[in-house]
Amino acid sequence: MRKLICFLIVISLAISSVYAFGNKESGKLVCGVTEFEPMNFRDSRGAWTGFDTELAQLVGQKIGMKVEFQEIEWANKYQELEAGTINAIWNGFTANASENGIARGSMVDFSYSYLRNQQCIVIKSARANEFRTITNLNGKNASAESGSAGESFAKEVIGNGRIIGAPAQINTFLEVKSGAVDFAVIDILLAQRLAGTGDYSDLMIAGINLDFEVYAVGFKKGSELTAKVNKALKELYDEGKMLALAKKYHLEESLVLDTNFRG
Repeated sequence: MRKLICFLIVISLAISSVYAFGNKESGKLVCGVTEFEPMNFRDSRGAWTGFDTELAQLVGQKIGMKVEFQEIEWANKYQELEAGTINAIWNGFTANASENGIARGSMVDFSYSYLRNQQCIVIKSARANEFRTITNLNGKNASAESGSAGESFAKEVIGNGRIIGAPAQINTFLEVKSGAVDFAVIDILLAQRLAGTGDYSDLMIAGINLDFEVYAVGFKKGSELTAKVNKALKELYDEGKMLALAKKYHLEESLVLDTNFRG
């Protein structure tokens, strides 16, 4: 009986060790993403591409980790990170923002920030005269990606208006186009790609200037990945590879690596 118990204990420890090893951060860099052009989106073959996609792959080469992309519901990003489904939130993640009054920097560890961004208001072009200042948003209905910086902003300005949450920013364009909402709050890097083009030719960015933001990569608190990724980002920046990648996606004017940023 003692031998059997000892055997079972050894097996249990072995299984635990394998499980722990499989979840250590030294194997794969699994990035949580949503469809967000030009950061992460699918090409004609269905493969992930975009600035953040390619930047993550370059970082993976630097730190010796295989990079994978896991599509997530943005509102569940922290739960996915905590559960180990992903070990990085790398999807145009606004770092200097809050959710429900809680600073994102208190929920995750951030890498150096590397791109400047700005929220913007997307509306139907025919209604341009109705949206000239932030006060014009009061009482209106809005759409924003659930759990996003845009959603936090919308909650602050709409008063008794209503918010329709979306699983990804791309979905908010449809809410505006269909007339389900009066406006959407969207990252300007995405809005500049889509508003006024193709299916969204009747939409535009309203002339309401909002505060600047920065993008960074989010990791679990205390993660060893933060320092590794920071080192790789600095090297890629110094080597000019980040700039070359930014130019590929017409983001060179937004590229600013801030090694002092900590969220």
